[in-house]
Amino acid sequence: MKNFRRRGREMVDYVADYLENIEQRPVYPDVEPGYLRSLIPTEAPLEPDNYDDIIKDVERIIMPGVTHWQSPYFFAYFPAASSYPAMLADMLCGAIGCIGFSWAASPACTELETVMLDWLGKMLKLPEHFIAGTHGHGGGVIQSTASEATLMSLLAARCKAVRRVQETNPERLEAEVLSKLVAYSSEQAHSSVERASLIGGVMMRKVPTDNTYAVGGGMLKKMLEEDRAAGLIPFYFCATLGTTSSCAFDHITELGPICNEENMWMHIDAAYAGSAFICPEFRPLLNGIEFADSFNFNPHKWLLINFDCSTMWVKKRQDIIGAFKVEPLYLKHENQESGRHWQIPLGRRFRSLKMWFVFRLYGIEGLQAHIRKQVVLAKEFESLVRADKRFEICAEVVMGLVCFRLKGSNELNQLLLKRITESRTIHLVPCQLSGLFVLRFAVCSRVTDSGHVQHAWGPSTSVSKAGPMQGRKCLVSCCRCKMS
Repeated sequence: MKNFRRRGREMVDYVADYLENIEQRPVYPDVEPGYLRSLIPTEAPLEPDNYDDIIKDVERIIMPGVTHWQSPYFFAYFPAASSYPAMLADMLCGAIGCIGFSWAASPACTELETVMLDWLGKMLKLPEHFIAGTHGHGGGVIQSTASEATLMSLLAARCKAVRRVQETNPERLEAEVLSKLVAYSSEQAHSSVERASLIGGVMMRKVPTDNTYAVGGGMLKKMLEEDRAAGLIPFYFCATLGTTSSCAFDHITELGPICNEENMWMHIDAAYAGSAFICPEFRPLLNGIEFADSFNFNPHKWLLINFDCSTMWVKKRQDIIGAFKVEPLYLKHENQESGRHWQIPLGRRFRSLKMWFVFRLYGIEGLQAHIRKQVVLAKEFESLVRADKRFEICAEVVMGLVCFRLKGSNELNQLLLKRITESRTIHLVPCQLSGLFVLRFAVCSRVTDSGHVQHAWGPSTSVSKAGPMQGRKCLVSCCRCKMS
């Protein structure tokens, strides 16, 4: 234990130094695939290694191959949330080491998760039927990712649809019913939605979007009518609030009533944007949630809770528990409430500790301030793009994502992104909108400020102390290179 105290303090210092000085490291690694294998032995050591040597190898072997997601120059994908309260809570989780697959396996693990999902649900002003501590029949649970939440909702909807059909037509076999089921999602939905249908063994149709890249009620209704006329059974629709490509918002106030009328399960995936709904100015984007059967977003993206923490609520918990409940004798207990009936794995980490620490040490106002700051930074970058006539904005900037491109061919923009990536000064990834190759600029790091945004665009506008980053090509200087 004495050695643990010493090494623990050293690791905290190492982590603190890493984060304090992270912007001095190139945000994107300069390595080739397979670089690591030649740097480590081909087999595990027979005798224990020295701890100091391991830490040296972290810098020698690991750090050169790390993409630094917490760097203020990381603008790719969406945020991977990180904060000191969450890291400390993860340390405690690892120390407690419980596997919370039932209430008896660790009562605090089960109960704190339920309460934290209620806290967060109330922060979002979710309808009461999603809150466990009310007279409703719903509640919330932590999943690993939004992909898992989507899959669980689709499988629960599939089970419910098969049972409903067989109740009125008992002669129909399950395999026959499954072959007729159809799920729907936006053509802009995340690839994990399509993967859920592949795993669930059901057809999925992609609904075309409007000029804002959002799904409206008219197009969905038209597709439902066509499919019912063809003898198919529509059973599930996954709406997206904050699409991956452009942060578009499906019109759930139109879509929800249609799903309810058609007896279809509506799941809402708000993986990135959901965190912003704790801010009153963004909460109207969640209007229509009352029509949903399930709702999910990732606090581990934008709510300062480290991965993994994906929160999911259902209107009727029996719909999801009834689809997956299996009770071997060794898991039975008189108090049966457990998140294991809501997920694919049996084991559950004490992830709600991270929520508890972050909510208490930041407060709602602190979390709101973090989100608003990053939205302002995205608007600042948007203004820089609009001021340069060589560029164009490709989608409305609603939150912390800016979609932009050089006016011209897709090949020109592919070359620009290649040069940005090779510069290793900032990190961006692309998307495709209306057939165009588009660059995405997502404000990600908790410590990103205006200086970093300005420096990402062009050093002549920067007020940040870039340190070793100074002199490297920014976006504008990459653009100034001969594009040929």
